[in-house]
Amino acid sequence: MSGLTLTAGLSFSGAFTFTEAPVQAGWFGGGNPGPFSTVDRITFATDTATATVRGPLSLARFSLAAAGNDTDGWFGGGSPNFSTVDRITYATDTATASVRGPLSSSRYRQAATGNTTNSWFGGGQYGTSTVDRITYATDTATASVRGPLSLGRSYLAAAGNSDYGWFAGGFFTISTVDRITYATDTATASVRGPLSAGRTYLAAAGNTTDGWFGAGYNVLSTVERITYATDTATASVRGPLSISNQKLGATGNTTDGWFGGGEGGTSSTVSRITYATDTATASTRGPLSEGKFGLAAASGTQ
Repeated sequence: MSGLTLTAGLSFSGAFTFTEAPVQAGWFGGGNPGPFSTVDRITFATDTATATVRGPLSLARFSLAAAGNDTDGWFGGGSPNFSTVDRITYATDTATASVRGPLSSSRYRQAATGNTTNSWFGGGQYGTSTVDRITYATDTATASVRGPLSLGRSYLAAAGNSDYGWFAGGFFTISTVDRITYATDTATASVRGPLSAGRTYLAAAGNTTDGWFGAGYNVLSTVERITYATDTATASVRGPLSISNQKLGATGNTTDGWFGGGEGGTSSTVSRITYATDTATASTRGPLSEGKFGLAAASGTQ
């Protein structure tokens, strides 16, 4: 995490990965048009450079989701109608991602977040409320079905910390935010304070205290911040992304979030939100290797 060392292990995605080691890079996988199996790596310390192409996913797909920990990222589901989960091992990321145990059902347009040991994939096409949990230590097994979201939805986004995951927005222009408590994840997710407006096709990144939910249909450059400690309040609007977009991917570290790709002009643009100055417009960084949308991202060490 840009020169920082965390004292407690955490992991987020759709969003972001917290760990005990410094998070150095983000991996953006899949997307459309294509579909793509391509994986791009953004090295955070040199993020003005074009992202580097790494080993591909096991199959081409879009509208997938991703979560991870310090060493690996799990990319699950995707269109057309896959349950496949691929694991990228960051230290050997020039290899093709390895196929792991599948999701409980074929689905796409979902969101994911997690911690150092597990990830939760929620929502999906046809308005499902299903949440699957992948346990990293036994990731060749089929993901286990946990308590559902409070309502079925697709094209949502998620961020979290070591104990909770926040799933927000969804098709069509939903403002609802659900919180999953990892320790009691068989219960239905609890409804928290809403987004400031209904939105879909958004992306999210975060750190231990807040999650930033950006872009999406009708609010194309808007970024909202959910403060976890006061999550019954309506999310606060922050500085916008550098361009208007939707169907992008996002991930980050403790200090910044990177939002990449998008359907607007089949974009390769990457915007960086600096959390400490989040009322400013996000800064444009080096692009992805090609324009794409409907991609997913996770982050960790190189």
